[in-house]
Amino acid sequence: MPAAKPVPDVHASVWLAPGVQLYGSVAIAEGCSVWPNAVIRAECNDVAIGRLTNIQDFAMIHVGFDHPTRIGAFCSITHHATVHGARVGDHCLIGINATLMDGAVIGRGSIVAGGAFVTEGSEFPEGSIIAGVPAKLIKQRDSARENRLNAWVYHRNAQFYRRGEHRAWDGAEYAAWLARKRAEVERDDDLR
Repeated sequence: MPAAKPVPDVHASVWLAPGVQLYGSVAIAEGCSVWPNAVIRAECNDVAIGRLTNIQDFAMIHVGFDHPTRIGAFCSITHHATVHGARVGDHCLIGINATLMDGAVIGRGSIVAGGAFVTEGSEFPEGSIIAGVPAKLIKQRDSARENRLNAWVYHRNAQFYRRGEHRAWDGAEYAAWLARKRAEVERDDDLR
């Protein structure tokens, strides 16, 4: 008898936008959001995405033949970014049109600048600011809190979209929510 085919394992709280495509052994944790036209494929190895991470519009998440893809909690994989067989630590932001190749490792609390190309096997420590083609470490700074706040903002947006509301980031109520959430993140109370 043939082996069972791996199917995506998506937590019930995840918001999947119309047009999202998931294939193979993909696990998406609690509170995540996957935005229009994102594609996540795992024909070999597997993809695991940590809680409260957002995979934004047109992002491509794929595996390498020798490398699974791991994306930590509270990450933002922004528009048109590609993560291919790489590891992204918790509380990271991967900028618009950035590419991470097989075996790359991005340490916790890091930012990969838009348009950066992280070559195969590149490793960056926690708190890195990474930019360029090929990508290089340009500065050390722990960006975990600001990256977590961005993930919370996207989580709020997904909750609104689930209800058919598309103005989660507008008005006095949003400004008050953002101020409260920023203070919570600064105290690390959002991690409890």
